[in-house]
Amino acid sequence: MNESNRVEFKRELNDSLEKEVVGFLNYAEGGEIYIGIEDDGFIFGVENSDDLQKRIVDKIKNNIYPSTMGLFDVMTVKMEDKDIIKIAISSGPEKPYYIRKYGLSPNGCLIRVGTTVQQMTMEMIDSLYSKRIRNSLGKLLSPRQDLTFKQLKIYYEENGYDLNDKFLNNLELYNEENKFNYAAYLLADENGISMKVAKYSGADKADLIENAEFGYCSLIKATENILSKLDIENVTKTEITKTLRKEKRIVDPTALREAVINAIIHNDYSNGIPPVFEIFSDKFVITSSGGLPQELSQEEFFEGISAPRNKELMRVFKDVKLVEQLGSGVQRILKKYNRSIFKFSPNFLKVNFPIENVGENVGENVGENVGVKMVKLNKTQEIIISLINKDKYITQAEISEKLNKTIRTIERNMKKLQEENLIVRVGSDTAGYWNIKD
Repeated sequence: MNESNRVEFKRELNDSLEKEVVGFLNYAEGGEIYIGIEDDGFIFGVENSDDLQKRIVDKIKNNIYPSTMGLFDVMTVKMEDKDIIKIAISSGPEKPYYIRKYGLSPNGCLIRVGTTVQQMTMEMIDSLYSKRIRNSLGKLLSPRQDLTFKQLKIYYEENGYDLNDKFLNNLELYNEENKFNYAAYLLADENGISMKVAKYSGADKADLIENAEFGYCSLIKATENILSKLDIENVTKTEITKTLRKEKRIVDPTALREAVINAIIHNDYSNGIPPVFEIFSDKFVITSSGGLPQELSQEEFFEGISAPRNKELMRVFKDVKLVEQLGSGVQRILKKYNRSIFKFSPNFLKVNFPIENVGENVGENVGENVGVKMVKLNKTQEIIISLINKDKYITQAEISEKLNKTIRTIERNMKKLQEENLIVRVGSDTAGYWNIKD
């Protein structure tokens, strides 16, 4: 093993460690530092490796800014039966990183060049800093400061959190001047952010038949509303043969949910473009703004490496159980679909889910004497059944509100479903519930 653009040897821990770490943080590929190896590769080893690891962690945490947490790992490895300290460093998402005591200056901002560390020019520092400020929700100032967070607090309380006066501080919703940042704006009860679900009659945008708008509220609430809308549109198709009744969603629901949440969390809101959700006759398309973060390659994206553009949103979505595990969303999608559904460009990331059919005879009774009556449902009736399937206690008034149709229309369609013995009312009109017949 030799020194290279990604590998640095140090015989012992000294005051140059922070420079080497900053150099790798600002380098596009990150790197590794080995303590206990001479520059020529001779294995010298270290003593008291546990104590040495603690000192290294303290140096990196306390002497470098912005925060390096989650960007480095320190471990002891054996080489020729000697203890060597290995420091693995990722390329940082908030460049330029710098040594605190020197600040944003050439002395403080360094970058790896070949096997050396070089000072950045002021032009490089200013360019990287402007990108970091523009893309960081934590640094961007909220356009409003009269924000309230009743919806967000309810979500946290429902997930078992005991909230205190430090709630908003703990979520990093203030900037360095103690004013609400843009992450706070997105999570507030009221904001100016709207996301749309557009539906077209064909395979292109020639004929728009619906343009539903969700937003102007907490991003958590808007996300749940969009998930509900797409779940309604993601209908179940049925094929009946002589021996088998097959039911399948036109798009895998788990993959669709993960793609929606990823698009909302990782969208670049600094450019004013929210994610968009489109439904065509042959596909569902989800588009988020910003492309991949600069420190994440396509291969790393597919491997499930997490590099959240909006770390404040990621934390909140994880707290309220909309995200289960960091980096797991893409892996869940790839269990059902191949990589070709992802389309990358410098400014956007699209996911195209092809609409799947059960078979050529979807929706038709193709068997003989199967004893099953096939009923052709209209769109309203299909959605009513989907809503009942999700909530058997749902009322006709609630269905009317969700579908933006009159009570009279809902009553007429539900009566038809009852006559066809597809749904049945169990119990009284006030205390009972709906049951979907097999």
